[in-house]
Amino acid sequence: MRIVNRTRGTLLGTNVTLADTWLSRLRGFLFRPSPRPGDGLLLVPCDAIHTFGMSFDLDVIFLDSQGGVLDVKERVPPGKLPGRVPGARYVLEVPAGTVQATGTTVGDNCSWTRATVPGTLTPQEI
Repeated sequence: MRIVNRTRGTLLGTNVTLADTWLSRLRGFLFRPSPRPGDGLLLVPCDAIHTFGMSFDLDVIFLDSQGGVLDVKERVPPGKLPGRVPGARYVLEVPAGTVQATGTTVGDNCSWTRATVPGTLTPQEI
């Protein structure tokens, strides 16, 4: 998938994988190489993450059901539990530095291309 911060007109990811099952959300970035620029993982439904077992930092963006940014955690290191974000429906995990490079902040609005699985994602398409 491709995810855009519509408020800033910036690209958050061009190669974002959807994690919409219990197992895919549990695995997340575990046992995967460090993501490259453009890579990402969109977890749904999700309002909290952890970085236990990872070997790299991540930027984490918590989104509501309409793609609104509720919270942003930059450079979350391995072995952390950044906390639950009430109202979050999606969590976007991207390479560390993506949030700063795109200027993404609370209150921004994001959108993405619809997944191939019907009914999985609801925010507006790009």
